[in-house]
Amino acid sequence: MKVLVLGGARSGKSRYAEQLARGRGRSLRYIATGEAKDVEMARRIHHHQQQRASDWRVHEEALQLGSALAECDAADSCILVDCLTLWLSNCLAERCWPEQRELFLQTLPTMAADVILVSNEVGSGVVPLGELSREFVDASGWLHQELTQHCDSVTLVVAGLPLYLKGKAP
Repeated sequence: MKVLVLGGARSGKSRYAEQLARGRGRSLRYIATGEAKDVEMARRIHHHQQQRASDWRVHEEALQLGSALAECDAADSCILVDCLTLWLSNCLAERCWPEQRELFLQTLPTMAADVILVSNEVGSGVVPLGELSREFVDASGWLHQELTQHCDSVTLVVAGLPLYLKGKAP
């Protein structure tokens, strides 16, 4: 099963995705894409680490998500990726987005594990003024649209409440 969980910042999407993964009854793997390049981001990462139970096998990968998924793949596992928009930001900054996106999209359909993808929904705001910001919003929107074709279930989390957009409640 492939699941996409979307939501705004601090919407409860990560907590929802972790609960969903726990309910799968499989070994838990976590691919964290965040990178602490400043104090504020380090605090965010620390907050997520403190909230997460110790039974997760954590793999940190800021750029090569497709390769990380392939390494973690096992039929008896559930892999949670948090979060795609941080990964996208990292790839845009390193100028490797097209290649990494393609590898990720080739890998995802081949996965034997259940995969839960967490991402920020950023398309509900105004069109940003800066070129890089517009590129980010466009790329994330196109990625989300493409992922809905590969995912069995798509959920939007708002104020901690899941809204099911595709498929039944996972």
